Parts: sequence; C-alpha cells; structure tokens
Amino acid sequence: MNKIAIITGGSRGLGKDMALAIAGKGLDVILTYHTQPDAALEVVKSIESQGQKAAALPLNLLKISEIDHFVAALGELLEKQFEGRKLDFLVNNAGMGANIPMAQATEEQFDDFLNVHFKGIYFLSQKLLTLMNDGGGIVNISTGTTRFCNPGYSLYASMKGATEVLTRYIAKEYGQRGIRANVVAPGPIETDFNNAAIRNNPQLKQILSSLSPLGRVGYSDDVAGVVAFLCTDEAKWVNGQRIEVSGGINV
Repeated sequence: MNKIAIITGGSRGLGKDMALAIAGKGLDVILTYHTQPDAALEVVKSIESQGQKAAALPLNLLKISEIDHFVAALGELLEKQFEGRKLDFLVNNAGMGANIPMAQATEEQFDDFLNVHFKGIYFLSQKLLTLMNDGGGIVNISTGTTRFCNPGYSLYASMKGATEVLTRYIAKEYGQRGIRANVVAPGPIETDFNNAAIRNNPQLKQILSSLSPLGRVGYSDDVAGVVAFLCTDEAKWVNGQRIEVSGGINV
C-alpha cells in the first residue's frame, strides 16, 4: 500500500511542484488550498495521471479555529477515499509573503504572519501527528532569510525562525515513534509568491542572482526534489536538520 503525504498550499508555486515530485516518488498525495480550488483540482488530476491517488481540501491558516474542522474533514477523506489509511508525511508549505519594514508593521499584520507561519503550523502538526503512522515525517518549509537578513522581512523571517526551533522539538519529542522532522529553507525562488516579486522585477532578480555562486535565482523544481527526498526511506537518517536550498546565496 502506498504511503500518503499531505502538503499544505499545494495548488500552485512551490507547493504544486512539491506535490508532483512527491507523487513521482510513488506516494499518494493530499493537498490543501486556500483561494484556488480549480488550480488544486488540476494538480490532483496531474497526480492521478501518474497513477497515484490524490485529493484536495480547503484550509485557511489565518483562522486557527478552522483547524479542528479541517482535521475532521481530513479524517473523513482518509476513510472514504484512502481505505482508512493514516498519513505518513506532512509538508507544512502554505504561506504568505509581504515586504513590510519593521517601522510600518501593524499588530494585525503580525497576527496574520504568526497564524500562518507559526501558530497554524504548531497546532496543525500537533493534531495531524495523531493521524500519522509511526516512521513518518514532517517537513517544514522555512526561508533563507532566517540565516541572512533582508530589510522588510522581519515578520516573515521571525515566524519562520520560530518554526525552525519547533522542528527540532518535534524531532526530539516524536523520535520515539520513529517520526523525523526537518526544515527545508529555500533562497530566492522565482514563483508567484509575494505577488511574483522576483519574476516581475528584473532588476531585483539580477541582484539576487549575483549573490549566488551559481549566478541565478532558484526555481520550484530546485526545491521540490529535496522535499520529495525527505518523504522517502532514502532520508530515514536525516532528522532535526535545516537544509538550505539556496544555491549558496551569501555563502
């Protein structure tokens, strides 16, 4: 029986490529979406065309109170469409981005970033670990900006930094079940994230490219393969690690 991975924010960008790469490893995939059900359905169809089972569920991490409803819906989905199997891997990828100088940050913005990038991940992981098989794993998607600083990313990077600490605690507390927890931290990636900031700004793209020894920014498939690897037995001895996938930016 195939293992099952669930990936949040899997309808587009990095999440879409992660979902497809994980399916390419022979896993069934459940993905979540927030505002784009049609895009999520297209990803489901693409995975099914590879011969794997797939499904999509809505999830809005801005509203922590909805997590319990999501977990209940997920339980029903697993029972009806996945033979009552449990999850094996959770990829916490869903996110939001914005360039907000600290001097301009509001409490509302702080709370939104907190919910999506830390509090939501904390409690979603807590609840989904009860639906996860022993020997599985969690992959939390972070950012290169927890290592190097870009002005305007204090909210985003601070929450991601908290999630990196949480990842090590998951590895420690759930290791007795054989569950691994790791961080994948992308550098600048050309996707539609943060209003396609890199794709829509050739000057910014050139500057970021010059910071990497490889002379370019990253693409979704640069990251997706690393995440998919962590969802296989090939990575069974990788645990509690932060893996930066940034082309060596600011090395």
